[in-house]
Amino acid sequence: MQTIDFTPFYRSTVGFDRLFSRLDNLVSQEQKSYPPYNIEKVGDNAYRVSIAVAGFAEGDIAIETKENSLSIKGAKAPETEGSAREFLHRGIAERAFELRFQLAEHVEVMGATLENGLLHVELRRELPESKKPRQIAINGGGAVLEDKTVN
Repeated sequence: MQTIDFTPFYRSTVGFDRLFSRLDNLVSQEQKSYPPYNIEKVGDNAYRVSIAVAGFAEGDIAIETKENSLSIKGAKAPETEGSAREFLHRGIAERAFELRFQLAEHVEVMGATLENGLLHVELRRELPESKKPRQIAINGGGAVLEDKTVN
């Protein structure tokens, strides 16, 4: 696995320590391959995370967002003694899992659906009005705006 040293960036930047810490964490995380998932861009500001969760029901899956992190956990309830199954071949894992995704600022979870063994988590970037581009009017003729505060 390739390692990246962010030390030169720490020495020459101010206020970016959180960004480089996040990159450091992403690089150091091991690649998880279970369950398989896709991340799609489905619109200008819309995304979808699709996870293959064969054998899991809605009650077996928990989705949580906290700050800029999305966590998806799946765990099957243990089988009771009376309902124990005997497998001749077990190809569907049904083992517990936890996936974590770092979300960019202003990305919100809009909802989730479970259909045909796929969990779809819908995400949307919702920029606040103060962050959206706006047009600035140009005052002509050297007019100066007056301060209309009342004393």
